[in-house]
Amino acid sequence: MKKVWIYQADRFLTQPEYEEASTRLQDFIQEWTAHGSQLAGKAEIKYNLFIILIVDEEVAQVTGCSIDKSVRVLKELEESLNIGFFNRTLIPYRDVEGNIQLVSRDVFEELCKQGEVHQDTIVFNNLAQTESEYQQHWEVPFKDSWHATVFK
Repeated sequence: MKKVWIYQADRFLTQPEYEEASTRLQDFIQEWTAHGSQLAGKAEIKYNLFIILIVDEEVAQVTGCSIDKSVRVLKELEESLNIGFFNRTLIPYRDVEGNIQLVSRDVFEELCKQGEVHQDTIVFNNLAQTESEYQQHWEVPFKDSWHATVFK
């Protein structure tokens, strides 16, 4: 099974920030271990907004220490780029043109009430925990997501 962690930035990365984050993440992946065993991991940055870490646990199991190492590298990126990856109060969605918008929970709730965000609006399920969930159920219609339960 391939384990996934999705971290969402609190703003879109600029191109220089993307390049720095990408380099730092690739360096981290090369050294990412669990109890001395190299993890079969990969990192990607999607849409200049999300950092996705994936580990093939059939090669080596992730441990608490290895997860702590990944959080530490993200905290270092936060500091060097002056960005946040642990702010859970912002909701990303695709507008009618397909562009990703990032808004506060309050604004998102208001957009739902106004009908701008509706059953077919694409939202992001950052709670995906496996690579197959990520590939199949990350970008989903509002009606098929946890958002529909929270924002009725």
